[in-house]
Amino acid sequence: MGQERDTGGPTGVAGGYRERAARLAGAALWTTTTTPSARPVLPDGCMDLIWSEGRLLVAGPDTGPYRPEGVPPGTRYVGVRFAPGQAPSVLGVPARELRDLRVPLADLWPAGAVRELTERTAAAGEPGPVARVLEEAAAARLREAAAPDGRTAAVAAALARGRPVAEVARAVALSERQLHRLSLDAFGYGPKTLTRVLRLVRALDLARRGTPYAEVALRAGYADQAHLAREVKSLAGAPMGVLLAPG
Repeated sequence: MGQERDTGGPTGVAGGYRERAARLAGAALWTTTTTPSARPVLPDGCMDLIWSEGRLLVAGPDTGPYRPEGVPPGTRYVGVRFAPGQAPSVLGVPARELRDLRVPLADLWPAGAVRELTERTAAAGEPGPVARVLEEAAAARLREAAAPDGRTAAVAAALARGRPVAEVARAVALSERQLHRLSLDAFGYGPKTLTRVLRLVRALDLARRGTPYAEVALRAGYADQAHLAREVKSLAGAPMGVLLAPG
């Protein structure tokens, strides 16, 4: 596993967010505890398997900021954030069915499998061991699942680099319509939306490092700084300065 680090959270969660690389390729293990100043979760092109206070949940791919309601400060969360396109093989449903949703894992997995995982997380106790239990369960599901379409990783990588949709479709030998269907099933939304979301992730990462906004716009693939500002407000619901302000 990778070295643990304390961040503001790649999806904008404030206060005590920690993540480290998982054994699953491209995935991450994370923990956080809610605070009164917690910010909304922002779109990142990913899906999560989550434990919180004894409950097992799934977070689908977001298209806008997600603000948990009725969650008291001090609530703990532990999760596996899957690489884009990875979660449907673990969860057994197309990503499009979970877009902008949080659902109990029991809605997706057989009752016996959920009961066993619930017992294992309860026995694990602390966030670190709980994260390992979730990772092991996800890895086992991946081994049992049908092999995912090998083109999904290539599609995500190409779109993250800002490649035009038509070019990406040709590169994976699909029509644009076929690419759209593959993207809905693998990522939860079409390739153009995925491009916007991954570009936002890149922009926020650059900005958190102190990169000037004009340079962020250039390096992340926006037409200009005004385009960056519009897209951030559209997808994240707030200006960049608000998103990056200390919690």
